Amino acid sequence: MVRFWETSALVPLVIEEPRSDACRRLFRIKAEVVVWALTRTEMVSAVWQRDRTSGLGDAARAKALARVEALAQGWCEIADVEDVRERAERLLARHALRAADALQLAAALTYWSDRPRGHDFVTADAALGRAAAVEGFQILIQR
Repeated sequence: MVRFWETSALVPLVIEEPRSDACRRLFRIKAEVVVWALTRTEMVSAVWQRDRTSGLGDAARAKALARVEALAQGWCEIADVEDVRERAERLLARHALRAADALQLAAALTYWSDRPRGHDFVTADAALGRAAAVEGFQILIQR
């Protein structure tokens, strides 16, 4: 089994959030994790942003960043920038998405060669989840 994990569903694995338990339960189900090439950067950004707004503290921040590193060691990254960019630009015309979200969805479409039916897209972002569902993905986590 393979699942595409978008950043909003991965961040709760490294920083405690209301949806962390649901994300951890799904992550424990053994499946290959596929992500967009810049997901790690988005996660690091989320950790530092949370630190700036909520003061994680040195130990919690270091632990969260180490978790990002550990997760990144086990996932498969979609790094085909040209194909992903082309798909993302088409998605922006079809859906009300931010550029980063369009790139996430485009990476998933790239991985499955534009055949999303029957494949899982894991996200906690409602707008992105709606767009991914319209494209044909099965959505997991979204709330």
